[in-house]
Amino acid sequence: MTTVADTTGRRLAEIRRVRPTDAGRMRALRLEMLADAPLAFLETLAEAAARPHAEYAARIAQVSTGAVNAQFIADPGDRLVGQVGGMAHPTEPGVTVLYAVYVTPAWRGGGLLADLVAAAAAWSRECRRDELMLEVVVGNDRAYRAYRRLGFTDTGVRVPHPTVPTLRELQMRRRA
Repeated sequence: MTTVADTTGRRLAEIRRVRPTDAGRMRALRLEMLADAPLAFLETLAEAAARPHAEYAARIAQVSTGAVNAQFIADPGDRLVGQVGGMAHPTEPGVTVLYAVYVTPAWRGGGLLADLVAAAAAWSRECRRDELMLEVVVGNDRAYRAYRRLGFTDTGVRVPHPTVPTLRELQMRRRA
């Protein structure tokens, strides 16, 4: 667990693994993410909004424990302001795939992304996976630069976007 301040230096957020009791706030953060950056995620805002709370609760319970899939959040106490998911790569045993990475706009630029990635990296190492991988939409220069600052390198691999056929994603990796 880590505690960080927002860009004004006033508010603090606890960085931790998600808990089943976070389901309602995770749903609210998911809807915010999809409204703010619709191309960065695999579902639409309408699809997420239509999902029953019970599905969110089941998903949060699943990622709150274990070594296969985890979600880490930034919690200042009221609403959640950031998250990163991690899952064991399906074909590369030593790799954790980061997904659903998001920091709410008011908290960007203050180190929160680094702390969320650090929490996922620590979990990855505990699970004996020493490498992190993520994919970024080609042209999302803000995210690309942020990941470069965190030590991720562009592997040169390009893959089709999973939901928008005209877009491509680039793969980035770093040591956990």
